[in-house]
Amino acid sequence: MPREYTVRTLPATPKSDINYASDLNEQQFAAVTAPPGPSLVIAGAGSGKTRTLTYRVAYLLDNGIYASNILLLTFTNKAAREMLERVEQLVPHDTQDLWGGTFHSIGNKILRRHADELGFNSNFSIMDREDQKELLIAATVDAKVDTKTLKFPKPEVIGDIFSLTVNMESSIEELLEWKYPWFEHFSEELFAIQEKYELKKLTTNSMDFDDLLVKTLQLLKENPDICNYYQKQFEWVLVDEYQDTNSVQSELIELLAAPQNNLMVVGDDAQSIYSWRGADFRNILNFPDRYENTRRFVIETNYRSVPEVLSLANAAIQPNREQFKKNLAPSRPEAGELPALIPIQDTKMQAAFVAQRILELEEEGIEFHEIAVLYRAHYHSMEVQMEFTNRGIPFNITSGLRFFEQAHIKDVASFMKFACNRRDEVAFKRIVKMLPGIGPGTADKLWNSWLACPGSNDEKLAEFSEHFLQFKVPAKSEKDWQQFAYTMDELLDGKGGAESPETMMPSIIEGVYDEYMRGKFPNYDVRKQDLRQLENYSRGFTDIEEFLSQLSLLAGQDAVDAQKKKQDDEVVCLSSIHQAKGLEYKVVFVIWLAEGMFPSKKVLESDEDGSGLEEERRLFYVAVTRAKDELYLIYPLTWQGSFSGDYIQHPSRFLESIPADCTEEWKVGASAW
Repeated sequence: MPREYTVRTLPATPKSDINYASDLNEQQFAAVTAPPGPSLVIAGAGSGKTRTLTYRVAYLLDNGIYASNILLLTFTNKAAREMLERVEQLVPHDTQDLWGGTFHSIGNKILRRHADELGFNSNFSIMDREDQKELLIAATVDAKVDTKTLKFPKPEVIGDIFSLTVNMESSIEELLEWKYPWFEHFSEELFAIQEKYELKKLTTNSMDFDDLLVKTLQLLKENPDICNYYQKQFEWVLVDEYQDTNSVQSELIELLAAPQNNLMVVGDDAQSIYSWRGADFRNILNFPDRYENTRRFVIETNYRSVPEVLSLANAAIQPNREQFKKNLAPSRPEAGELPALIPIQDTKMQAAFVAQRILELEEEGIEFHEIAVLYRAHYHSMEVQMEFTNRGIPFNITSGLRFFEQAHIKDVASFMKFACNRRDEVAFKRIVKMLPGIGPGTADKLWNSWLACPGSNDEKLAEFSEHFLQFKVPAKSEKDWQQFAYTMDELLDGKGGAESPETMMPSIIEGVYDEYMRGKFPNYDVRKQDLRQLENYSRGFTDIEEFLSQLSLLAGQDAVDAQKKKQDDEVVCLSSIHQAKGLEYKVVFVIWLAEGMFPSKKVLESDEDGSGLEEERRLFYVAVTRAKDELYLIYPLTWQGSFSGDYIQHPSRFLESIPADCTEEWKVGASAW
């Protein structure tokens, strides 16, 4: 066994004039100047994680490490650019040779050099979602799978299934049982499509986004010489947001950092909130067990929030059993105002309170872009969007499209539009093209059949099926066409008019749309919740035309006009908590803090070992630590959750775990103008 010996040369450029001890606090300094070997840096919210990583790179360069021997892995290109730019500002060294970027970009760089080892050419194409969809369609044809059924998943859903199996290193059967139980009977067909899909990628010299990780790992495992080359090059490996890594990323890090393991991973176990997309919380939790002699550094000084917010945050995360214990310590003085705890009558008043308070804050000098409204699920924002639109408050949605602009909302509205206006060609064609075997050409023919039918001009129409069932449709569409016809019958009131929106909603969803939605959308569960919220909204209307007019106004020009009243950056942010991670605002409103809403009922029902609840609590922790100055925690006491009446709601268990002296309760009432 040859003896290992490394020749160190002096840096080509002089050292920087950084005074590390004075520029950093004591905890940051200890991490930045850590000796060789594995290091775990637990960087609490707002504690200067980026600063710590940036100075660590500068410290290595100042101590004679070549830039080409440093690998910095991040989760976003923006984070990588920001860190490298800061390093360049700090030190006089040339950092051009430093390998810094996302896992996927580093994987792409390695694969471009060695693609031939996997049967690809170095000029392989990276497919976007649309490219992947087309290749999946071709693979499905090659696999001879009959997809001419409403129940078989669409290519977009198949793509998500394959992606999750790869990132979670699970079988199709395991993945379907966990996330898509309604497709379990298609496991053999999906496996056959996956095999053909892999072959198609090879023959077309194409890779999807996941391949940039998976095939890099495969390359290193199957080619020891290549693996050894990169292990020798990357003497120092640094990883940002380590708590968000999945099993593939963790294994890739482990390979590249071996055998010297000069590995520093930085993250916060209390902000691990992405298990639903494959992130494995155990990677950061078990790091000291996997790497012998790990040095652990905890950075707790928070530069973001006032002490009152931090006291609440520390109490919020305390009940979690699986965590590295830490206590965020404030660097800012007390604000003199406790976070507000606000029980409120119902979800409509919740939206009204948020809107009114934001307008008051603007009058006090706080700009709209310094305010965020955060929530557990996108559908929680519906009433706030409506209230903001009505009051002219400009807002930006980061959790998705505006509620009434989403495809599934428009789909359901199309049924109502056609029941109300039987000359609405756009609504008719949107509906029928949802049915299997009906494309644009067939939709045109069916529309012409309808126009030639006396029913299209019958103001006292009693049944659609009387006419629709006489139309000629493709054989594979007959059963679903019949169901569609009878569903449309249910939308009529028997007197020649249309039913109320409250009556229509269950008929549309249960008759046709729910089954279509399962196969069409990867996030079926989320969209189902949206439609339940739309059901609740419909209860306020007895007239279908008034309801449809309101939907159009909220989705259209009113919202556009409201946005134009301010510059693009002068808007209130409406965001799911997942999307808000890493951001900060002067004022944060966290809404829908009711048991079953946050924590999510779905998570609680499937949570066998308590890990789901702990992740929900971490999500709450992320929400409250976004606030710099003011924090409002709001829970509605009632919710119109079904047509049988209002639900009485209980405050989230996360609120109950917070000591009373950490919040100030507000009593909110209503009064006439």
